[in-house]
Amino acid sequence: MNGFLPVCKKDMKKLGWQQADFIFISADAYVDHPSFAAAILSRVLERCGFKVAIIPQPSIKNLEDIKRCGEPRLGVLISGGNIDSMVAHYTAAKRKRSEDLYSPGGKSGYRPDRPTIVYSQLARQAFPGVPIIIGGIEASLRRFAHYDYWSDSVMPSILFDSGADLLIYGMGERILKEIALALNDGYDIKSLTYIDGTAYAADDVSYITDAVTVPSFEEVKKSKTAYAKAVKLQYEQHDFVCGKTVIQRHGEKYLVQNKPAAPLSRSELDNVFSLPFTREVHPMYEKMGGVPAIEEVKFSITSARGCFGSCNFCALAFHQGRTVQSRSKKSIVTEAQKLTHMQDFKGYINDVGGPTANFRYPSCKKQMEKGVCKNRQCLFPTPCKNLEVSHKEYLDVLRELREIPGIKKVFVRSGIRFDYVMADSDKTFLKELCEYHVSGQLKVAPEHVSDNVLKYMGKPRSAVFNSFCKAYRDINEKLGKKQYLVPYLMSSHPGSTLDDAIELALYLKKEGINPQQVQDFYPTPGTISTCMYYTGIDPRTGAHVYVARDPQEKAMQRALLQFKRPENYALVHKALIKAGRKDLIGYGKECLIRPKYDKKQNNGGDGNGKNNRRKSLGGKNQRGLKGRSKTAERRR
Repeated sequence: MNGFLPVCKKDMKKLGWQQADFIFISADAYVDHPSFAAAILSRVLERCGFKVAIIPQPSIKNLEDIKRCGEPRLGVLISGGNIDSMVAHYTAAKRKRSEDLYSPGGKSGYRPDRPTIVYSQLARQAFPGVPIIIGGIEASLRRFAHYDYWSDSVMPSILFDSGADLLIYGMGERILKEIALALNDGYDIKSLTYIDGTAYAADDVSYITDAVTVPSFEEVKKSKTAYAKAVKLQYEQHDFVCGKTVIQRHGEKYLVQNKPAAPLSRSELDNVFSLPFTREVHPMYEKMGGVPAIEEVKFSITSARGCFGSCNFCALAFHQGRTVQSRSKKSIVTEAQKLTHMQDFKGYINDVGGPTANFRYPSCKKQMEKGVCKNRQCLFPTPCKNLEVSHKEYLDVLRELREIPGIKKVFVRSGIRFDYVMADSDKTFLKELCEYHVSGQLKVAPEHVSDNVLKYMGKPRSAVFNSFCKAYRDINEKLGKKQYLVPYLMSSHPGSTLDDAIELALYLKKEGINPQQVQDFYPTPGTISTCMYYTGIDPRTGAHVYVARDPQEKAMQRALLQFKRPENYALVHKALIKAGRKDLIGYGKECLIRPKYDKKQNNGGDGNGKNNRRKSLGGKNQRGLKGRSKTAERRR
């Protein structure tokens, strides 16, 4: 078995098991690496003395595959995978993807849509009477009644659709351990209503005191104002210090969400990453082409989790939370040393980071004592006066990693918050980042340049990004390096009009940026931005928000970001006419396209027949600046 957990009866027999305590059903292929939630949680239970069998991507045609490891003694654990299954299956335009990086050979078709629901219903048939516990990002973001983009409807909590007994939301190590120990002690699953970080169904809630009641499923389905109100209340209670129990009625039953679980301490997080992962794809996938998702993370190190950046379109705030947790330098260095002894290690650590690489601590001391602010974000619209800005510890970690024998280069690829960098008066981090940890290109996420759009995104004003670009360029020039910025850009975010898209297009033209890929806004469950998209209301203020829902307008906004492409000419032309910007159709330096009758339109020239050199945000004469990669798009 080569150190992997059992995936069938034959494997269990080799270990001398008669029965597993838990079976873990995952919509991802089995990869025993700390970047995969199923691997982490299974290893956590293993260290607690429990026997865990893995059933990755079971067939849904009958019950036999889901029963391959027999009936578990204590419970069935179900996860929809590392990324939302619907995002894995469909583009923002709702077109079916042909690839799935978390499946054998990178091919789609190994898991159903909404696998948490499908697997739960199958498990209930296969193992009647056995507790079913769901978790992972798919369940976490759907724990309340939510807008479902793919069906364009409001759906009930996934707890009711799945028929599961208990839902774990957020990061589940401590929560799952507490549940497992209680079940092992003989507690009935229906009695486990007291565990932080869980949600359960109840027939009566009269016994619950000091709770917040949000508009019911029926109300949010009928009224968009009620939906926005529910989202606001849910976010306000998403804090382990001051969050309260949240109740949402669904017909004759109630969804009860306990307050979030406390984040892991540094020593607890270190323990998680010291578990005996093989860091490999299970051998059963060798003939199928392996599992592509391992390629980017096999030689990467997770240094932290949680993010106080709180972009409104990002699911992290409602899943991992706004409180940053990080590993000790010793733990990170120990993992790096182990990597150097792996057979196929070439001397390069691909990444040292997390949701945001340069976050190592909670944003301020008050956050740990009084909780995160309900009506104030740490970095938006400007950095909070209580924000503690320092890159010293992260720098110390990177410096020590560079000195480990066998390591040639340590890269930072998971992305940094440039506004946090600019808030640091000490520019040593930016200098050393450019000198040692950039592989020619650095990923940053301005997302847009229109301040009107940025305020709805929860991102800093464009002036902050411009100042970062200048600092990055100046440092690289002093170092004599040609290194560039790869800007992540998003079209059609709530609040974005054609005028805003044109502003971004003009910026791209001015800077000589020709993005190969851009990301349309993707309304995934559980985010503030998705609430804006569905309701047309900013839940934080109750104000109206413009939303581009018409497919043609969305296509025009996207085309404007790639206005040089010949195939986009008609859409760009139509957008400019519709926005009253005929002045941008012509031969002037600011013109985006030439008139229709000009055969040389859209050739990348400056309108006077002279080709522009492609400039980057971080240097000169860059060629082929790339935009968002497919992998990055799916991670977001």
